[in-house]
Amino acid sequence: MQKMFEWRTGRSCYYKLLYHLVFVTKYRKGVLGEKMLQRLEEVYKETCEQMGGELLAFGGEEDHVHLMVSVPPKTAVSNLIGKLKGKSSYVLRKEYAKELNGKLWGKHLWSPSYCVVSSGGAALEVVKDYIEQQRTPPSPKAIQRSAQAQQQHRTKKVRGALTRP
Repeated sequence: MQKMFEWRTGRSCYYKLLYHLVFVTKYRKGVLGEKMLQRLEEVYKETCEQMGGELLAFGGEEDHVHLMVSVPPKTAVSNLIGKLKGKSSYVLRKEYAKELNGKLWGKHLWSPSYCVVSSGGAALEVVKDYIEQQRTPPSPKAIQRSAQAQQQHRTKKVRGALTRP
């Protein structure tokens, strides 16, 4: 599980972009069965790979799905969502036409809305404090604490290396 959330590299970047996506069916109709959800996971995995990303987690119920995806920074989130929703709608409407025709009308499976939340990393307050402190020179006390923390880290690293078989 830890390996899924590691840093990734691109041609000229180092990144860890994780997005939690939620898509709901049109009119919040409960149309997704177990086989459809399994097929959606396959479609999403394939689509993410085609866009240079990875589907890390998937789950859903009859009226919505949740995805955790990682994509490179060059991929716009709106493009990713458009591809995921478009391809999945096309595949399900083609393969499960009989099941969907009575419950949905038109050519839409998904609501035009979606939810996207960036995930991972530090808590928002930590990031906010970090950003706000960027122009402030560190206090002598902060410098001393940092030096002590670095020394403790080095000591732990040396002890760990000495105890390895």
